[in-house]
Amino acid sequence: MQWRKPGTNFGRREKLRIIWHTGMWLQSAVRDRKKKRAEEMGQAVIVTGMVLTAMPVGDYDRRITILTKERGRISAFARGARRPQSQLLAAANPFTFGEFELYEGKSSYTITKASVKNYFRELAADLDAASMGFYFLEFAEYYCQENNDEREMLKLLYQSMRALASGKFDRALVRAVFELRAIAIGGEGPAVFSCMGCGKKEKLIAFSVKRGGMFCEDCGKEASARRILDSTRYAMQFIIATPVERLYTFSLSAEVLLELTDILREYMLCYVRHEFKSLHIFS
Repeated sequence: MQWRKPGTNFGRREKLRIIWHTGMWLQSAVRDRKKKRAEEMGQAVIVTGMVLTAMPVGDYDRRITILTKERGRISAFARGARRPQSQLLAAANPFTFGEFELYEGKSSYTITKASVKNYFRELAADLDAASMGFYFLEFAEYYCQENNDEREMLKLLYQSMRALASGKFDRALVRAVFELRAIAIGGEGPAVFSCMGCGKKEKLIAFSVKRGGMFCEDCGKEASARRILDSTRYAMQFIIATPVERLYTFSLSAEVLLELTDILREYMLCYVRHEFKSLHIFS
């Protein structure tokens, strides 16, 4: 193609040639951009999990944290999730449980699809239940890590949300079950099946928060442990040892529940040592 002075008219053939070259350049640029983005995003993976947190990014995106069965706690971007017509609008919210298709980047994931199995919309109608649900989500986010086996915590989280949403259980009981089982999953649960002093499994009557477990009648005096009800001990043993799917199948008397929640309050202060912001809302 010959160079022409400014203001000179191009012929029809030369115009078509310029348009063709421009189109080819644009196609090449688009291919290069898609290739670069695909290399950055990597291969697609499908995970099952629950959304723990969601925060806005830019004008239309969201950055969410998901507790997954396959990869523990992960962060992911939901592009365009705040647009009214986005397919990810409902999926990129706390409490959402389902399958998520992700592309893995260098430092985070990008969500492309979501198949929601449960939104737990019942919690939206009950402020106290929702507040406790947010506490459970915050607890899981604090305790769980990326690329760690968090299947038990995810199951506990899901079953606890179901118990809250059903409205059939005392919320104090749901909280006690969640806290005790969660710290047990995290490896910081109390020893409730044998005496911390002599190892005996019979006549366990006292509990020491400081020592982190049960004591028999003889050893309890030396450990300055508090005497507790047998039903409270049975409840703690049941919560720690029973499969997660069967956790919310019992009830407690007011006396036993009060003692259990009191023990857990002291135990959490002693061993967890973390201030959960959601508890202020619930209080």
